[in-house]
Amino acid sequence: MGERNLKKINDPVRNLKGRKKTQIVDQIRVEQESLPKSNRYKVGDILKTIGLKKTTYHDERKRIKNYVDKYEDVKVEILKIAESGRYRGRLTYGYRRVQEELIKLDIHLSDAVVRRLMDELNVQVSLYNRHRNGRYSSYKGTVGKVARNVLHQHFNETVPFKVLHTDVTQVRLADTKWAYVSAITDEARKF
Repeated sequence: MGERNLKKINDPVRNLKGRKKTQIVDQIRVEQESLPKSNRYKVGDILKTIGLKKTTYHDERKRIKNYVDKYEDVKVEILKIAESGRYRGRLTYGYRRVQEELIKLDIHLSDAVVRRLMDELNVQVSLYNRHRNGRYSSYKGTVGKVARNVLHQHFNETVPFKVLHTDVTQVRLADTKWAYVSAITDEARKF
């Protein structure tokens, strides 16, 4: 029955770590418990297809069964610290500030561990964090008043260089000096 279906598992699973592969194998075995024994996949076939050694599989099963979170108490403190830094409903404390507060509580962890624990708890800074949420924008919508069209201008020009639009933008250079860029667009419609 099984070799064709097992081959489908092969591709996306190959790059996973041993623990994830072990969990997948266990999940496959649980799903097949209702089938007759002759129709089930053999554990050895599943392990071979996934690319997991038998000893690794059994070691990981033992680790999963006996798992103890040594950072359980620290996670509680991190959550308290992150919640105390909430401003307007958003989390504002980054890992450095959280780490400082942990040191005040006499909990000394490396910055990498603090970052990992904050990531597990999903208490990353959400205020102005371009890299995490990808939603940062300085655009604030229409600010101020839109002037009335007193000159009755119609921008339906067909002759090039008759109506031009420009805007000046200030840009900081690598040597910390400022430069100004003026982009010009032509209103002439090309048919």
